[in-house]
Amino acid sequence: MNFDEEINRFGTHSVKWDMMERLYGVPAERGIAMWVADMDFRPPACVQAAVERVAAHGIYGYYGDDAAYLEAIRWWMETRHGWQINPAHIFTTHGLVNGTGLVVDAFTKPGDGVVLMTPVYHAFARTIRAAGRRVVECPLKQVAGRYEMDFDAWDGQMTGGERMLILCSPHNPGGRVWSEAELRGVADFCKRHDLILVSDEIHHDLVMPGQTHHIMANVAPDIADRLVMMTAATKTFNIAGAHTGNVIIADDALRAAFGTKMMALGISPNTFGLHMVQAAYSPEGAAWVDALNLYLDGNRKIFDAGIAAIPGLASMPLEARNSRHG
Repeated sequence: MNFDEEINRFGTHSVKWDMMERLYGVPAERGIAMWVADMDFRPPACVQAAVERVAAHGIYGYYGDDAAYLEAIRWWMETRHGWQINPAHIFTTHGLVNGTGLVVDAFTKPGDGVVLMTPVYHAFARTIRAAGRRVVECPLKQVAGRYEMDFDAWDGQMTGGERMLILCSPHNPGGRVWSEAELRGVADFCKRHDLILVSDEIHHDLVMPGQTHHIMANVAPDIADRLVMMTAATKTFNIAGAHTGNVIIADDALRAAFGTKMMALGISPNTFGLHMVQAAYSPEGAAWVDALNLYLDGNRKIFDAGIAAIPGLASMPLEARNSRHG
């Protein structure tokens, strides 16, 4: 693995580089593209090999028999996160923005409130509003330059018209790795206000050395009847173009409702994405991620030092990778 390799992405239909000037007025030749969670690293060799095997076969038909793919996800979650899941609980979506749209559609009605702890990943609010639901912003508070939760204030904001809370864990853009106590607080908040909790944990593999991500399903098993977990390999392995995400639901009733919504919309997985994820969730992929996190930690230190050198500025302590440090 060579994270120092410079790869020219101009003219490759890269949204990160080829759209930067159109969207922000900054020519890619002069700007630094830090506006989207898309790394300029090649994925592990096992992922590239999987794509090449499919291409060499030359037949691009429907994907079937996903047992090995689901087993790879099960193995990864247990091995890397101590989270035991039933493969039958996994749905494959076209990425997690698609997954967000599906859970909003499946578990809320037009006009319902969906709670976001802001600032947070912009696509959540965009998706919620496009679906005719209300975004209910519960602002995070800054304490000593880091974001913290403010449940007392948030309790006072609830009106009874809220139906769902979408949690970003680890947090984007703040880079927080939420503690077990904070996550327990989120679970209790959702119980108090009868909210479906959607825990988007797409960045859960990309934490800085010395930090530990906690899986919401492990922290609060008592809320399984209102919990929807979302994970993906796409950010971890820089394969976002595969548009492959996991929505994992243990509760039978929630799972049935979500499955019905997917069926109604005719959603089925992308063949290349499934092959890539199966290859990535492997011992070789795990070794690559460990090396990546050390490299990203080095980038973090360089970035923080550069910001600190500018009078009057300081960077927010980064505990996990977010879109600022791709």
